[in-house]
Amino acid sequence: MVAYRAGKPIRAAQFLADVAALGARLGAGRHVLNACADRYHFAVGLGASLVTGKVSLLPPTRTPEVIRQLCSFAPDVVCLTDEADCDIALPKVKFPESGVAPKTASPPLIDSAQLAACVFTSGSTGTPVPHQKTWGSLVSNVREEARRFGPALADEAAHPCALLATVPPQHMYGFESSVLLALMSGHALCAERPFYPADIAVVLASLPPPRVLISTPIHLRALIASGVALPELELVLSATAPLAQQLAAAVEERFHTQLLEIYGSTETGQIAARRPTETAEWRLWPGVSLNVKGEETWARGGHIEEPTRLHDVLELRGEGRFLLHGRVADLVNVAGKRSSLAYLNHQLNSIPGVLDGAFFHPDESGATHTGATRVAACVVAPGLDSAQLINELRQRIDPIFLPRPLLFVPSLPRNSTGKLPQEALRSLAAAHLRTASVA
Repeated sequence: MVAYRAGKPIRAAQFLADVAALGARLGAGRHVLNACADRYHFAVGLGASLVTGKVSLLPPTRTPEVIRQLCSFAPDVVCLTDEADCDIALPKVKFPESGVAPKTASPPLIDSAQLAACVFTSGSTGTPVPHQKTWGSLVSNVREEARRFGPALADEAAHPCALLATVPPQHMYGFESSVLLALMSGHALCAERPFYPADIAVVLASLPPPRVLISTPIHLRALIASGVALPELELVLSATAPLAQQLAAAVEERFHTQLLEIYGSTETGQIAARRPTETAEWRLWPGVSLNVKGEETWARGGHIEEPTRLHDVLELRGEGRFLLHGRVADLVNVAGKRSSLAYLNHQLNSIPGVLDGAFFHPDESGATHTGATRVAACVVAPGLDSAQLINELRQRIDPIFLPRPLLFVPSLPRNSTGKLPQEALRSLAAAHLRTASVA
């Protein structure tokens, strides 16, 4: 079993037939932007690219400017899409509407040194920076993930799991944990990507046990707040942002399962994990080590093909263990006192009645330097007013970090993985203040 769609199984023979059929349609170029929204279609596109020697390009966004930059990086790139109204300005390969008849075929052998993907981070100049991933490094990483997360996910598990993810397959976390983990460890991915809690419950119920939910803190928080009942879960995985211990405990208690959290980056892939209800410490994958050089932390070894700088503040706690204190760019220094946006966000979102909220640097300079003069915050809390919220914050954080301004908004501009770019928050705040001044 490779996948499920609408609860119906898609077997390996069908997958291999679809890979072969699509591979014949991809053309002579070497680069493919895999924009398929259906996770099974994405997996077929990945397989077709691999067997035809092509490289999958996975940028952080698909804005017109990013697409122009991708064309400069790979002029021969084509866009593989399963959407009728795809507006990406590239030559397009439409995913076939109907599957071909399955045939008996052996899985193809892929050289471990073959370049499988280029994932991109947003550079300081705004130009996406490519990070090459060989097939061998990707396989090594997800197989360690399977081993780390116990018998349920281990290779050749007695009862293969059905993996449902709320994150897109183009994101590094979704790529590794919802696509590669299924393909390399004998589990089955779910073609759908439900967003709303009720839809997540419906899709999970259509899958056979054991089931694994691959999600993010923002989606898990919405699940808890909705009160929706979920079918039995073998495991919940979370990544993309630090998970509050209280939320982890609520997920485990409500859904009678175990929650594990992954730490990683686009540059390194996943490199560590923890169970937040048991410890704040992260444990590295075997072979991966961290080295501190001044204020910089570098990761090396294991599946990491060259030493890579991390953009987080880490505290080493002994062999293979560390604490995460937030992003380097999240550090806040006001009047000589230090904190981090991650800590402030945790305190804000722990207040009863707060549905979502985030601190941010109110100007560009504060986002790149630790000498910020103040912080601001946007909050979704329809049952609270400013005085109540400020009073609650005074009990939790040093008054020097109270937000100026504190803006009540209907929702926060989170992306598909629940992340909140600082620029998006500043734009939201500016628009909110302009509207308020006109009114």
